Amino acid sequence: MALLDRFYQGEVQALSRLISEVENQSNGYQQIVSALYPKTGKAYKLGITGPPGAGKSSLVDFLANEFAKASHKIGVIAVDPTSPFSGGAFLGDRVRMQSLSGKESIYIRSMASRGSLGGLAVTTFEACLILDAFGKDFIILETVGVGQIELEVAQHSDTVVVVLSPESGDSIQAFKAGLMEIGDIFVVNKADREGAARLVVQLNMSLESKRKEQRWEFPVLSTTATTGQGVSKLVEAIDKHKKFAISNDLFATNRKRQLKNELQRVLENQIRLTVQGRFDSDLDWERLAEQIYAKEETPYSLADKILKSWRS
Repeated sequence: MALLDRFYQGEVQALSRLISEVENQSNGYQQIVSALYPKTGKAYKLGITGPPGAGKSSLVDFLANEFAKASHKIGVIAVDPTSPFSGGAFLGDRVRMQSLSGKESIYIRSMASRGSLGGLAVTTFEACLILDAFGKDFIILETVGVGQIELEVAQHSDTVVVVLSPESGDSIQAFKAGLMEIGDIFVVNKADREGAARLVVQLNMSLESKRKEQRWEFPVLSTTATTGQGVSKLVEAIDKHKKFAISNDLFATNRKRQLKNELQRVLENQIRLTVQGRFDSDLDWERLAEQIYAKEETPYSLADKILKSWRS
């Protein structure tokens, strides 16, 4: 039976295979995703981001269970650091979210952070499309660390939850990383730790001007993900933001922005692959390096000449 037929019949193994095809950018994966497009657009995407060690995985564990209790079909994409040696993800989905394993309504997938060009940004969006087409109506994107990866994943989300903890100067790190700009809901996790209440106050103060400029309240919540304390209030805040976004046309505007960003990323990826193919077939790298070494050329002069020859 064809892979897509098995996928349409709800076979989880076929779902995993399709995501692998996309993640590895196997031949023909674009056609597969295009075939699924008419069946997408129904899933709501929740981004969970913040510094490492803030307890995001534990929080996702509780959130996924809460959404499943409300009869949602959940897809979780956990973006893990990439090993510099193997190219694979360091952490496995079942290691990080063991309590979710084996639950029929919840599907978990780890994806490696392979870089911004043709790696994370493109495959994460397309993995979401596949989960959407499979019938998942709530997709959780959870990231590890802080940086460009977090900002890119946030661009794929309808609601962004920024998770911080009272340790390691997370408030300062959040300001530096730009997380304050992308968050819709802010969570101070590990609320039983020293400094948690102070961090809540700091966040509320920093959000005052943002609240005045926009109609959304940008709530700051306290949780203890290891026990589930405060998670129900977070679920309520997520549902409230979803309703707010839909009623104020922010949902449609955000979705169009996501699609514009994705078109740009796919185009960049296609250009990169096309150029890389010509690099491999047309250029004598050793000879070009010798010219630069002998000071006969510079990298810039050679790049200009190569591009001009391709245009002619």
